[in-house]
Amino acid sequence: MRRSPRRLLGALAAVTVAFTLFSSAPTAGAAQTAAGPSAPAARAAAAQPLSTSTPVVFVHGYTGNASNWVTARSVFQLNGWSSSNLFAYEYNSYGNNITNAQGLATFVNDVKSRTGASKVAIVNHSMGGLVSQYYLKVLGGNTSVSHLASIAGANHGTTYAGACLIYTTCQQMYPGSSFIAQITAGDETPGDTKYATWYSACDGIILPYTSTKLSGATNNNVACQTHIGYLADTIVLGQIARFVAS
Repeated sequence: MRRSPRRLLGALAAVTVAFTLFSSAPTAGAAQTAAGPSAPAARAAAAQPLSTSTPVVFVHGYTGNASNWVTARSVFQLNGWSSSNLFAYEYNSYGNNITNAQGLATFVNDVKSRTGASKVAIVNHSMGGLVSQYYLKVLGGNTSVSHLASIAGANHGTTYAGACLIYTTCQQMYPGSSFIAQITAGDETPGDTKYATWYSACDGIILPYTSTKLSGATNNNVACQTHIGYLADTIVLGQIARFVAS
């Protein structure tokens, strides 16, 4: 007998490994396993015209990598995406987020060229929010992005970055930095891109946790989820898949 998508997602979430610090910090708590998208929700996502033809670019957090998105990729596939339309951008967590954003711009252009799509959707986590926001706002990437979903993004900084200020990326991630001032000045959600965020008081890494919210975005307050728990939270990931499908 074939396993249901709900049981498959539960199994995937159960085997998701712990990461380090912002993408895998042991202080962030164990990932919470949640039930997968309901059948009606899956049907609703599948009913969206051309919704799953949009390529999705996942952008990890500090010290993360492509493996952070194993569960997310499975959720998107269960919501109708082809694996060939799911991409993970990797960058240098210890370098400079301006360089990382420039690399994201190149990566997005490559995805557009490979898929023939005019736009992509971006799903980011933690410091990936800074990389994404700089790309969309400062580098004009919003013209190439249909949807931006920020999961526990450090969009207005986090005082937790004080633990790694030896690195430029962490200096940029600290509240009040010139980098954050640049990406938050004026319109935080430029262009025709649809923006949404997911944030929680139980985050533990994004401090204050409301730092993730973007003015002009659909900001979703999750009742209680840890910073790393989002990466295995199939309910939130299902919501994000349906948001990108909208």
